[in-house]
Amino acid sequence: MFKCKVWISILLLVYVLTILFQYSGYANISNGIKSFILPLITLIYFLNVKKRTLFFSLFLILYSASDLMIFIEPYISYYLSYYLGNLLYILGYLFLLLEICKSISLFNVIRNFKIHLLVLVSLNIYIGYVLQVVVNPYVEKTNEYYIEIIYNTVMLALLSVSLLNYFYRDNVKALYLFLGSLCIVFAEVIWVAYTYISERNLLSVVSTSLYLAAYYFYYKQSKLEYENNEQADMLLN
Repeated sequence: MFKCKVWISILLLVYVLTILFQYSGYANISNGIKSFILPLITLIYFLNVKKRTLFFSLFLILYSASDLMIFIEPYISYYLSYYLGNLLYILGYLFLLLEICKSISLFNVIRNFKIHLLVLVSLNIYIGYVLQVVVNPYVEKTNEYYIEIIYNTVMLALLSVSLLNYFYRDNVKALYLFLGSLCIVFAEVIWVAYTYISERNLLSVVSTSLYLAAYYFYYKQSKLEYENNEQADMLLN
């Protein structure tokens, strides 16, 4: 417990330093420090959570690895950095998606949440379209363009599935998963605005804060367990 509190204190210090350097005009240093946030949460997870799951662990590891790639970017080509970094993020999101999907009855979800599915698909198409409109002037229609589409699709699918999971489960663990996914999607959207529209310090800070909130909710859900799957299925029958 003492070690966990020490690492949490270090995490909060890293977060504060990220904001201070951002507002001091040292964005590169701020981004470097920011890259330690999820690796620290991953360390806290492995130290403090006994019943770890494979998919969630892979999400944390892959996402952390991509974040830490910032330190080797000067020594590798732009294309290797871009494709490998985004591939790790996409795989991380996919494993988190699998973590949520493994406890859902797809048949019951489709049967009981038809309207929800229709609304979510429509919303995802709209948000995906808006994101591509923002990115289009800066990314040519090459492989990078399609990587952006895949990245956004997987991210929005994560948000939709986590919301359906909350409707399906209606418990605290599912709520934390949804809140984490919601925060991470908003963080990504704001980061796109910071990167491609306006490099305002406030956008960067809000995005970083939302990422931290997302990791917090994901960590909290990892310490909880679902109720018996059969109980949720019976309620929907």
